[in-house]
Parts: sequence; C-alpha cells; structure tokens
Amino acid sequence: MENFGEILEVIMMICFGISWPLSVYKSYKARSTAGKSFVFLFAIWIGYIAGIFGKILTDNVTLAFYFYLLNITIVSIDIALYFRNRKIEKIARA
Repeated sequence: MENFGEILEVIMMICFGISWPLSVYKSYKARSTAGKSFVFLFAIWIGYIAGIFGKILTDNVTLAFYFYLLNITIVSIDIALYFRNRKIEKIARA
C-alpha cells in the first residue's frame, strides 16, 4: 500500500500524457493555431514544472518523475509548434 499513491500518480501522468503526442501531430500537420490556446499550453507546462520541482524538493524522484519529464517535453514541442504555426499564418496573411 505504501507505493499505491505513486502508482495512482503514474496512472494520472499516463492518462494526461496520452493526448499530447496526438496534439503535437495535429499541430504539425495542420500548420495552424486554430483550436490551440497558448495560455492553456503554458498553464499545463507550468503545472509540469511544479510537479518536477515538487519531486526534486521532496527528494521523491520516482517513476512518476520521469513521466513528468516526458510530458513536459511533449508539451514544449506543442508550444514550439504553436509559434511556428502562428508564423506560418502571418506569412500567409501577408
């Protein structure tokens, strides 16, 4: 039972993380910011930063920590694609 909380946290991170690769793929293919919100992406990114630092500061670097790293990496890619797509949209309007 001691690791049950950790197991639940890993399950949460997996569930959150499932959608991010799909989001990145859609952003890459669409070349558009339609349906995307930078504020939302940034809020998620900040949440992962908080989780990562929480694990480090409490000396609780476990399996969930690595899912935080994976998820923040994928969200960071989606943020980069947001700015790429915004630039593409500006060029298309010009």
